[in-house]
Amino acid sequence: MADVANILKCAYSVGLLIFSTIIIMGLIFNEETKLSSDVHSAVAFIAIWVGVLWLTMVEGGQGSLVGLAPVNGELYKDSHPIAYKCTSIAHKGDNLDRYLLGRQFMVVLTVFTINISGGPLKDAELWGFPSVLTNMFLGSGLAMILFTAMIGQLNSQVNASLCMLDYINNYFALFTFWVAMAIEFSGLLHASYLVQMLVAALSGKKIESNEEPRNGLQNLFFWSRCLVSLAILAYCFAVTLAALFDGKTTMWEGVPSAVAVIVFFLLMSVVGLLEGMQIAFFAVAKIPKAERGDSVFAKKTCELLFKGEGNNLPGFMIGRQLCVVSCMFFIARVTSVEIAEGEENIFGVSDGVQKLFDTGLLGAIITTIVASISWQLVASAFPIAFLSNPFTYIFLRICLLLEAIGICSGAWVLAAIHKKIAGFQRDEVYIGTAEERAAKNMSDNTEQLHLGAGHLVKLPGFAEHAPPALKALMETNPSVAVYLNSIHDMETGKGNKGQESETETE
Repeated sequence: MADVANILKCAYSVGLLIFSTIIIMGLIFNEETKLSSDVHSAVAFIAIWVGVLWLTMVEGGQGSLVGLAPVNGELYKDSHPIAYKCTSIAHKGDNLDRYLLGRQFMVVLTVFTINISGGPLKDAELWGFPSVLTNMFLGSGLAMILFTAMIGQLNSQVNASLCMLDYINNYFALFTFWVAMAIEFSGLLHASYLVQMLVAALSGKKIESNEEPRNGLQNLFFWSRCLVSLAILAYCFAVTLAALFDGKTTMWEGVPSAVAVIVFFLLMSVVGLLEGMQIAFFAVAKIPKAERGDSVFAKKTCELLFKGEGNNLPGFMIGRQLCVVSCMFFIARVTSVEIAEGEENIFGVSDGVQKLFDTGLLGAIITTIVASISWQLVASAFPIAFLSNPFTYIFLRICLLLEAIGICSGAWVLAAIHKKIAGFQRDEVYIGTAEERAAKNMSDNTEQLHLGAGHLVKLPGFAEHAPPALKALMETNPSVAVYLNSIHDMETGKGNKGQESETETE
């Protein structure tokens, strides 16, 4: 019966995806989207497909690089030379943290690009569709959400979680990695490091580092980028708020300026909450029940999260992805500046600068730093306090409901097709299991991963309160238990740690 239900979910989800893709392409070629109307339909068509395909690598690359961190690179150096190039750089020093920071901006910027390429204009109509259908798929943004979540995110995460080596064994993955590193190096997001330091100070925990402390010149370069980033963030807020109060954004007509500002901050809070929840959930999975606090909502959240066979955690991740991309599209609409013909530019800037404002770049910067990274850093340091928030429990319920209705089940179909076409194989085919690697004196090195306060790594960890299936695996494969326990030891200070520093090392 369950198989029949899953087949039905996949069928209707794929149908919705096909329909959504068709009407989005129809909007583009009818010049009913911002980019197609301002520039050209062909440009919008290319931009949306480049954006969504790049998003697959941004999402899948993260899972692969994080998952391969403990694995000895010599095991796949010859079989996957490009993947080895990626990991040898990513796993050197603190480069993985730098990559994750730059990658977060790439996700937001790509979603914003997809929005201006395929998002409908105000009062957009298509092929004489009835208003009910138009409002359901276009007005609400449902078509764009399904298109982006299933094609650009979920299907790549499925394959990258099992076929990490094959997924990044290409120059597209290497290029994507270097773009993320370049974004971090530019200093655009360095205000995040100030948040990181503040969170670490409040939690009383030091931030682990694999690198030597910065010298004087490196400190000057680091702090100058932090100050510039902070100034850019402040200016982004000033422009966005001015546009909202003046009614110069793509916000829905009839929404008062004050309400638009409130909606903007509410949406950022929801994104932040959802981003932080995954960090807090993975952290609390390694904490015994007795240490999860006395908060009613913290207990209710944990009970729901680890209920039954433990399927609610992966279920939450799917529903969460749908919620996050939905909010990002709404934020893109709220923050994208739009100046009517004859109106004065924001702060009287030149037309060239105003065009930059119109791209939504400023909203992407705000969303990345304030609505995403900052909340993840807070959740990494205070997971129990995060779970004590009643909204955490409410949104967990919402995410599980979205996953249960199967609206994104089509992602599994896409993942299967992609895997077949690309010829992906599970990593065990190339490098064996953790136990087999240990037998070759090439055991996994979990010290490569920095978890806890000040780090953005999202890694599922279960031990004492693991789902039954994982408990059975731990019993039959002792290396699994060793691996999970070593992660717990790193976070509690019992294991061997690398050098610690007060701040993020450059």
